[in-house]
Amino acid sequence: MKDWIAGLLAVLGTLLVLAGATVTVVKTLTPDPAGTPAGTDPLGGTATTNGNRFSRWLHRINAADRLIGWGVILLALGAVAAGAIEFNLGASAGTR
Repeated sequence: MKDWIAGLLAVLGTLLVLAGATVTVVKTLTPDPAGTPAGTDPLGGTATTNGNRFSRWLHRINAADRLIGWGVILLALGAVAAGAIEFNLGASAGTR
């Protein structure tokens, strides 16, 4: 079951990274339609004025970069699930 989860996360992460890269390339190669402002927020004007500093920063990231970010997170989770990345936490008390 662990292998299925790792494989699924790897496939989904790769697809998200490729989709974000494709959106970036397509936006770069095609001109903006006339009348479309370049700096509009896709979530609406209130998304950048309300909330704390982190949420304003998060909403300023464009959709392609968010896809790439989620893809990288899924790839890292897939690596953890597959056992390629391992965390060992330990504590010991000095007793006599």
